[in-house]
Amino acid sequence: METLKIIQRDTWLEPYRSAIEGRYQYAIRKESELTQGNKITLSDFASGYLYFGLHKTPDGWVLREWAPNATEIFLIGDFNNWQRKEEFKLKRLENGIFEGVFPLKSIQHGQLYKMLVCWNGGCGERIPAWCRRVVQDDVTKVFSAQVWTPSKPFEFKVKNFKPNTDPLMIYECHIGMATNEEKVGTYSEFRKNVLPRVKKAGYNCLQIMAIQEHPYYGSFGYHVSNFFAASSRFGTPEELKELIDTAHSMGIAVIMDIVHSHAVKNEVEGLGRLDGTPYQYFHDGPRREHPAWDSLCFNYGKNEVMHFLLSNCKFWLEEYNFDGFRFDGVTSMLYLSHGLGESFSGYADYYNGNEDGDAICYLTLANKLIHQVKPSAITIAEEMSGMPGLANTFEDGGIGFDYRMAMGIPDLWIKYIKEYTDENWKPGHLFWELTNRRYDEKTISYAESHDQALVGDKTIIFRLIDADMYWHMQKGDTTYVVDRGIALHKMIRLITASTINGGYLNFMGNEFGHPEWIDFPREGNGWSYKYARRQWDLVDNPNYLYQSLALFDEDMVKLITGYDKFQELPMYKYWDNSGDQVLAYGREDLLFVFNFHPYKSYTDYGMLVRPGEYEMVLNTDDPKYGGFGLNDIHVHHFTMHADEVPDKEWIKLYIPSRSAFVLRRIVPNKK
Repeated sequence: METLKIIQRDTWLEPYRSAIEGRYQYAIRKESELTQGNKITLSDFASGYLYFGLHKTPDGWVLREWAPNATEIFLIGDFNNWQRKEEFKLKRLENGIFEGVFPLKSIQHGQLYKMLVCWNGGCGERIPAWCRRVVQDDVTKVFSAQVWTPSKPFEFKVKNFKPNTDPLMIYECHIGMATNEEKVGTYSEFRKNVLPRVKKAGYNCLQIMAIQEHPYYGSFGYHVSNFFAASSRFGTPEELKELIDTAHSMGIAVIMDIVHSHAVKNEVEGLGRLDGTPYQYFHDGPRREHPAWDSLCFNYGKNEVMHFLLSNCKFWLEEYNFDGFRFDGVTSMLYLSHGLGESFSGYADYYNGNEDGDAICYLTLANKLIHQVKPSAITIAEEMSGMPGLANTFEDGGIGFDYRMAMGIPDLWIKYIKEYTDENWKPGHLFWELTNRRYDEKTISYAESHDQALVGDKTIIFRLIDADMYWHMQKGDTTYVVDRGIALHKMIRLITASTINGGYLNFMGNEFGHPEWIDFPREGNGWSYKYARRQWDLVDNPNYLYQSLALFDEDMVKLITGYDKFQELPMYKYWDNSGDQVLAYGREDLLFVFNFHPYKSYTDYGMLVRPGEYEMVLNTDDPKYGGFGLNDIHVHHFTMHADEVPDKEWIKLYIPSRSAFVLRRIVPNKK
């Protein structure tokens, strides 16, 4: 076969040609197998949710479930007093499929139900794998499936929405913790109260966590039990659809965290032993349980599991009009070791027999399917090993994601804040780390996501300021610690966002420096919601510096999104002086200048840049952003001839300590 483009572009991959070509050919063979020799499309194959589950038809209710080890299945619920009755018994069809047909009048909207599944040696109540709504009883805390056929199905008003990805600016959020109150927030509250904030902040993509139903709220949505059910703790399916439709009307795309890397171990409400076996959806033996996550690992080698998960991808796109997915735990899927204890220090570490070929094939076909169903869809891989080709197209030999998360960047910031004194911050090293990526794969850069602030850790701003945040965040009443933290917080955001090659992500509230940490209700904290919420009153108070930080973030995002395809603008490092802790780089007509030195300001600091007249368009030290206003933002800067460099000229700048600014070239110098 012709050499795949990812190998042509990176000749260091040549020694691993057989592994890369092998995964490519395996995906082709598997797709042909699933589509009956390409007689149908992958999208046709991934339509299981239209067949399985409980459906209301003109002739009655139909319930279908795949349970190959089951001997009998009964439908039980409110409608038959939760009793095993012959008229609610499902009939066994071929290939382990069971089907039950029931009169229309026998089941009503809103009623609760489960399956009673029997197998050789036992029986157990189970929630159907394909059910679309699951609710929890407030008193007993028991989960049940719920019949959901509202008389007026929701109709999307916005048709054929296409995300703006030039650049992609992601606002990561969690519906439940998006309220100021100590409670679980709702879809409707988010739509009314938070969406306008996202729009004002300038972000063009919402990434929602914890959509798939999960029994334990504190899992942050990552221990999924019911893959086709939108979490009912936040509201109804119609309310989620209205949220998405409203976001689209604002020009905001909506993607969801999709968890196909593992599943919760629960058996009644989950898939743990749905038909009595431990291996229906999961591996058997030692590969069944994830060694670090207390969860179950899917067996991607089974076509039925492929069918279930691929159908799940299509379902969320078609039923809820999501614009794509951020796939969670991709590293865990790619490797038989789940990436645990691996260094991934060289290419050989990716192709040493540790790859999970079935999982890689699933991810490849999932990306192919998603873009087949919705060509404008966005797919992002949460992956930390750096496997080449993850965000290359399948045709080029890649796995097909549009973006990969730049997971090393937040680790870099934590390392700097924790381990380096201010005098040892090296802006050149920061720039290298922020731009060290595969040139042909787009990444999502971020200073912190939800991960960095989970219990036991802190937000960046809280790491920088700590206890002083409780007493000295009021304007005019700051301390040195607060001033330092405010300044560095803005600089960290600016250098991270301005060096993107794909997109930028911010977790809800961090745009204004949300304090402390995230801790969901649990036994260890007395089931408190104190840290599982967002304190919007902080940013709404004009007397607090939180509002200043929010304004800076808003103007920073506005600057970046004001350029078409900002992420593709060539980047050139103009100046890097480790001793001075000064860095300058350009993108198009923008010049970014940073002085990380904690106390040295520089007057008439010279550097070679593109010739022309420059105006200041963003300044971290501006008083409206909580700065000191040491630079006159209205002054224009003119370059001066440099004999030694033909295409560059000297620019002389005043660069206050611990500050950054952006200059825009407005008029080239005339020769």
